[in-house]
Amino acid sequence: MTGVMGVSAHLGLRIADATREASVTAIRNSAEHSRAINAFRERIADVKNVSDLMGDRDLYVFVMKAFDLENQIFGKAMIRKVLESDPTKPDALVRRLTDPRFMELHKGLGFGPDGKGNDSVSDKTWQDDIVARYVERQFIDRQAAQSESVANVLEFRQKAPRVNTWFDVLKDPVMAQFMRTALGLPDESVRLDIDRQAALFGTKFDLEKLQDPAEQKRLERLYTIITDARDTSRVGQNAAVQIMSGVVNSAAGGGRFVPVTLDITAIGNLPRQPYR
Repeated sequence: MTGVMGVSAHLGLRIADATREASVTAIRNSAEHSRAINAFRERIADVKNVSDLMGDRDLYVFVMKAFDLENQIFGKAMIRKVLESDPTKPDALVRRLTDPRFMELHKGLGFGPDGKGNDSVSDKTWQDDIVARYVERQFIDRQAAQSESVANVLEFRQKAPRVNTWFDVLKDPVMAQFMRTALGLPDESVRLDIDRQAALFGTKFDLEKLQDPAEQKRLERLYTIITDARDTSRVGQNAAVQIMSGVVNSAAGGGRFVPVTLDITAIGNLPRQPYR
């Protein structure tokens, strides 16, 4: 896999996009992941309730990884309660957990009341979707090992289509951080209560535009440009940093930093070519 460590977020994202197909193919064909995928396809149709899933460690681990819940694998008691929850009840555990991954897991697996019954597991289309989730998660995790910023953009792409309100953004730490950066909001805004944060986001961006692919691309550009500008370790390499820092060389060959005000809207409207 072509790595992106040591390059700017903007360039790293371009590398990740250019090598996506090869990376995904490599993941699917690797001994570890091809074995896990084959085991999932061979055995998932036998799962008729939550107990069946929990009883097959390989299947359980595969599903948890597919829904980005690898760090929760050992919390089997809680996961069982999540999967057995009835989301129509206000006090259901799956509704009380703020992390959206748990509701996504519940909906994705489709167990009925009390975790019994699941007709989806024999459906090849459903199986393909879970496998695609698993592979995409592995791809994002590989990118994260090289560049957290690149992985955050990939997460944004994956989650943006499912965003309906600012609260959907705020309850997801990655999405919230991405949007704060792209919209030029200070990190200190996280100290506000959630209603005020939602209102603040609303003054900066019309959420209905989030489903527009062109707007998504614009936000990605803003995020990578601003992320690179904030990376002080790249001052000598990053043109955006040099421009935004206002480096002025003196006649004697020296230089000094002149603080400037960042116009986020202007940055977003800059032509793409300078950052190629």
